Formats: sequence, structure tokens, C-alpha cells
Amino acid sequence: MTIDLIKQFEAVPTAYPAAPSGLSAEAAALDPDMIWARIEAYIAHRWTPRQVIWIVEGDGDWCPNLAPLEVTAEEMWNGTAWVSATVYASPYGGYRLTQAGLFRFTGTVGANAGDVPAAVFEAFKRLASYYADCDDRAGANSVSERLGDLETSVTRNPAWMARAMQNSGAADLLRPYRRA
Repeated sequence: MTIDLIKQFEAVPTAYPAAPSGLSAEAAALDPDMIWARIEAYIAHRWTPRQVIWIVEGDGDWCPNLAPLEVTAEEMWNGTAWVSATVYASPYGGYRLTQAGLFRFTGTVGANAGDVPAAVFEAFKRLASYYADCDDRAGANSVSERLGDLETSVTRNPAWMARAMQNSGAADLLRPYRRA
């Protein structure tokens, strides 16, 4: 008894939460939707509603990987079309699929999420500040500048932007929201 996730479609929300207050001018100038999208790619929790569809195959217990979730349709592929299916609650949370097949779950994620927690707003601030602190050295591994007797040197890991979530400290704050 195994369930395989075949596809997951998550719509882009019509709006993300507002950016938190207290950002530097440089961080506030960044597109807040870009920051929220990056945070949501890292976690399983959503604070603004959008549609999500999962297609899973097999039989056994399956739990959606996003929260908070309201499933609005449970369907099974009959070989030519999706038809309404009877699925049961799993003792582990999620659903128990009692027959092998291809199932489609449609729902809304993020509709009843409540307010964004302070830790998530702080993660937003850290990530935005990290992105805003790229100076004019984006993509550079090492930069040295000299003006008279004054010299500055900056060396960055080539993956510094890809590791922004970890390097900014946002990842530590988002740890409780990683799994649904």
C-alpha cells in the first residue's frame, strides 16, 4: 500500500499578506510578493487563499502537504473521466484510499489561516534585508576597492543568493511551518 504524488498544482494567490512594518528603505523597495513567494516555497503553511489540486496514485494513507486546507472535491479517474470518489479519514490525518487508483483532490489552502505570526514577519524582514544588502556586487565572488590608503574587500560564497533563506536567519524562524 503506497501512495505516489503524481502532480501538485498550486495557484498563485490574488494577494499575499502585506509586508511587515520596520523594513529599511532598501528592503521596503523590494517587491513584497517576491519575498512572500520565496518564503512559501520554503514552507508548507499559507496565509492567503488559493486553489490547490493534487493527483495521487495508489492505495493507503495520504496526507496533503499544505495547510490550512479545506478539500472541496475528491475524485477518482475511471479510465475516461474524473468521477466523485468515496475516501475515508486516515487515523494519521489526511485520507485513507481503500482501492488502488488515480485520485484527484481539489481544495483551498490558506483560507482559514489567521494572522501571520510574528516569527514569520521577522523571517520576511531578515530575508528582505539580506536581498537588499546585495550592494552593486551581485554575482561577484570577490570584490576589492581602494580609495587612497583605504581598502575594502568582500568575499562571498558563489551561492550566497541561493542560500539567502539560511544565511539571513529566516530559515530558523520558519522551521515550525515546514511541514503540514
